[in-house]
Amino acid sequence: MWRPPALLFLSLSGCFSIYGPESVRGPEQGSVAVKCHYDQKWETHNKWWCRGENWDLCNILIRTRGSEQEEKSDRVSIRDNQREHWFTVTMEGLRRDDTDIYWCGIQKFGTDLGVRVKVIIDPADAQQGWQGLAGDGGVDLSFSDPRLSQGKPHCRTFLYEHYPPLQLANQKALVALTHYILLVFVKVPILLILVGAILWLKGFQRVPEETWRQPVYMNLSSDLLTKDTAFPPWTPFPKEIPDVEETPLSPQDTATE
Repeated sequence: MWRPPALLFLSLSGCFSIYGPESVRGPEQGSVAVKCHYDQKWETHNKWWCRGENWDLCNILIRTRGSEQEEKSDRVSIRDNQREHWFTVTMEGLRRDDTDIYWCGIQKFGTDLGVRVKVIIDPADAQQGWQGLAGDGGVDLSFSDPRLSQGKPHCRTFLYEHYPPLQLANQKALVALTHYILLVFVKVPILLILVGAILWLKGFQRVPEETWRQPVYMNLSSDLLTKDTAFPPWTPFPKEIPDVEETPLSPQDTATE
């Protein structure tokens, strides 16, 4: 199925991290074992078995505790083989109402990983045929490498399960949704950053020009005032003329006159 590049890119990180059979069958009152494989990096993570078609609302029936110890709960058990990187879920005492959608899952930070498995329980009148396959009334429908099996392996990520394979009309809606998400979370922030950078650069260029013009005007005004009030540099500063005392005329000078 074609998917938008954005969703495809985001789903690749969790894709092919866990594998399992697409569907398994078991006889009523018998047992069935499902083997799910995972990548080496998840070997110490908790593994779980969940029931319910809706991933968000499925009920986790049992989980491991980060070790290879087998865990049991009611009619379900789970064992993790961390050396071989697979875990097995066994359902016993099968009933007709056990037919449902289940999930092999890996607990991790953020969104868990999982693979969808459909379990089908055949009625008791078909049990004779099942006993021909497994003497204890049960059957092991796991396989050594699900990537090479007849069943198509599934890989579950958050986006894949919330946007499962769609018809053409829904694909167009998904493309529009992807474009809207990219517009809101990628294009708009980038546009705002560019606008802010342009405004900042314009303001940065304007401030130096204003601060440069103001001192020039001040220097021109001060030069004009200095030329009007100051003496030329070659004109000596005038000295004070000493006061001359008046000498009274003598009688002889008066007679002569």
